Amino acid sequence: MVWDRGEKNQSSLPSHVQERARDSADTGHARLHELGYKQELKLLTGVTTLYNTGLTYGGPLSFVYGWLIAGCFTMFVGYSMAEICSAYPTSGGLYYWSAKLAGPAWAPFASWLTGWFNIVGQWAVTTSVDFSLAQLIQVIILLSTGGKNGGGYEASKYVVIAFHAGILLLHAILNSLPISWLSFFGQLAAAWNVLGVFVLMILIPLVATEKASAKYVFTHFNTDNGEGINSRLYIFVLGLLMSQYTLTGYDASAHMTMMPVVMPLLKYFTKLSRVDTASGTGGIVCLGVVAVAIFFCGMSSITSNSRMAYAFSRDGAMPFSTSWHKVNKHEVPINAVWLSAFIAFCMALTSLGSLVAFQAMVSIATIGLYIAYALPIFFRVTLARKSFSPGPFNLGRYGVFVGWIAVLWVATISVLFSLPVAYPITQETLNYTPVAVGGLLILTVSSWILSARHWFRGPVTNINN
Repeated sequence: MVWDRGEKNQSSLPSHVQERARDSADTGHARLHELGYKQELKLLTGVTTLYNTGLTYGGPLSFVYGWLIAGCFTMFVGYSMAEICSAYPTSGGLYYWSAKLAGPAWAPFASWLTGWFNIVGQWAVTTSVDFSLAQLIQVIILLSTGGKNGGGYEASKYVVIAFHAGILLLHAILNSLPISWLSFFGQLAAAWNVLGVFVLMILIPLVATEKASAKYVFTHFNTDNGEGINSRLYIFVLGLLMSQYTLTGYDASAHMTMMPVVMPLLKYFTKLSRVDTASGTGGIVCLGVVAVAIFFCGMSSITSNSRMAYAFSRDGAMPFSTSWHKVNKHEVPINAVWLSAFIAFCMALTSLGSLVAFQAMVSIATIGLYIAYALPIFFRVTLARKSFSPGPFNLGRYGVFVGWIAVLWVATISVLFSLPVAYPITQETLNYTPVAVGGLLILTVSSWILSARHWFRGPVTNINN
C-alpha cells in the first residue's frame, strides 16, 4: 500500500483522525530536517515464492511450525529495525542508519557495505519475483492449451525471458507515473491481496479432489525428499528456508505478502488438468489470482529499488550517480526506476545459461538483504549502545536484548541458507549461495579498499539544495 503524506488522501477520514495524521506527518518531516534532509519522495511498499522447499523438506509440519519459529525471530529483527527507523526516517534507510550508528570513524565503510548489500539484494528480489511470474504465466498458458499431455503450448526459456522483460517494462511504466497513480495501484494491490486469500480459501477446496485430515496437517513430517537427506533435524532446518525467504523486504514502509503458493499449485493443477477439465479450469483461475498478486508485488519491488538507488546515488555511491538521483516534477526518481528494471532483466539472463547460476544470484535476495538488516542493528547494540538516541517508537531497556537476538538469528539463517540441500554434492547439487554472497562481499570490500575509501564519505545532507 502507498501512504501519501499529503492531506488530499485523508479527506474521507474523521477530522480527529486527519489531525492526528497531520501531526504524525509533521513530526516525521521535522525529524528529517533535524537529520539534514528535505522530503522529496513518498513512502511505498513490496511476494516471493519458495513453497516447494517446504513441501520437500518436512512438508506440513515444516509449514505450520516453521512459520511460527521463523516468524517469531523475524519479529525481533523487525522490531529492532523499527526502533532505528523511528530515530532516522530517511529514504536511505539501512545504509544511513549504519553510518549514524557506526560513528564518524567507521561511518563511510559501514554505509558503503550496508548500502551495496541492500541494493543488490533488492535487485535480486525483483528478479526473483518477476521471473517467478514469467514462469507462472508459462504454466497458465500450458494448462489453458491442453496441458503437457494434451499437446499444450510449452514456452521455451527464451519466451520466458521475453515474458520477464515484458513484466519489467510494465512495472517500469507504472512506476514512472505520478505518485497519486502509484497510490491507487498500491491500494488496489492491498485489496487484491486480502480478497485473493479469501477467493483461494474457497476455490481450492472446491476444486480439490483430495483433502488432508487435521492430523496430517499438524503432525505429518515428510522425510521422503529424494535428495539423499535422512536426518529429521536437518530436514526441518531446510524446511525453515521457505518461511524465512518469504519474510523479507520489510525495510520498505510496508511489505505486502500474498500466500506463497505458486509451486504447489503448479504441481497440483497441472495434475488436475490431465484428468479433469472442470478442476483444471478452477486451477487456472487460482493461478490467475496468485499471478495478479505477484504482479503487484513486483511493481512494489521496483518502487523500493528505485528509492534505494535514488538515495544511494544521491550520496555518490553508485557509478553515474548524478543520473540516478534526479527527481522529476512528480517526485519520482524516474531514471532510477528504469535502471532498476534493466538490472533485474540482466540478472535474469543468467537463467539462459544455467539455472544453477541464476538460483545462486537470486539467493542474494535473502541473505544479502538480511545481512543489510543486521549490520545497522549490530552497530546499534555495539558501537552505539550508549549513544543511540531513540525516536518516538523505541524498545526502551529491551532494545539491546532484542537487537542481539536479531543479529544472532540473521547469523543463524545465513548459515542455514548456505547448507547443501542435496547429497551427494555435485556440480548440479552444490549450494552456490555462499559463492554468490561471498563474491558480493569481496567485490564490495575490494572496491572500498581500492577506490571508494578515498572519496566516499557516507550520506550527505540535502537540506540546502
